Amino acid sequence: MKVVYPICCGVDVHKTFLVATIITSQGITPHYSKKRFSTFNNSILQFKQWLIDNNCYDVCMESTGKYYVPVYNLLEDTIRVTVANPKWVKAVKGNKDDVKDSKWIGDLFRLGLVPGSFIPDKPIRILREYTRYRFKLVSCKSSEKNRFQNAFTVCNVALDAVVSNMFGKSASSITDYLINSDTFDPKYCTSLLQKSLKKKQML
Repeated sequence: MKVVYPICCGVDVHKTFLVATIITSQGITPHYSKKRFSTFNNSILQFKQWLIDNNCYDVCMESTGKYYVPVYNLLEDTIRVTVANPKWVKAVKGNKDDVKDSKWIGDLFRLGLVPGSFIPDKPIRILREYTRYRFKLVSCKSSEKNRFQNAFTVCNVALDAVVSNMFGKSASSITDYLINSDTFDPKYCTSLLQKSLKKKQML
């Protein structure tokens, strides 16, 4: 098979360490150079320098959760990093360990058998993080509002049948009154309704 990357590196990334195998093509038989680094920034930078010292600018690693992200962040300005879907670099069962995994990834990548995942530029990745976090907060807010409304329903207070917004000014005033008062005065309660809701005070 045709060698696409004469000098490349396969990386097996874990939470606290990574194992890298640089593959250099020398004729038919490739030469392997293996090394292990921690995933702290200073060690990743040492890994980056090791790649540069060996004239290796093409790296392939598996997209294992979020563990690959710190490595990718520090390499992307100098090294061409291919992030592979795990299904494309899955090793044969019974023949797995950290060193063999990095070698397997490198061997597949060297022959151009690993399609890379799309990784957008850093500004887009940052924007993605903000938008996803905002979406999560909005979803949490909606869930809490529904839980608040359900609490009224199970307590036989059909306030949501009268008001369209349980967090409007009228509904909030009535809620404060119900929580802070030991007795219930219907006349006072209806006096808390404002604007168009006053038409519903006889319902």
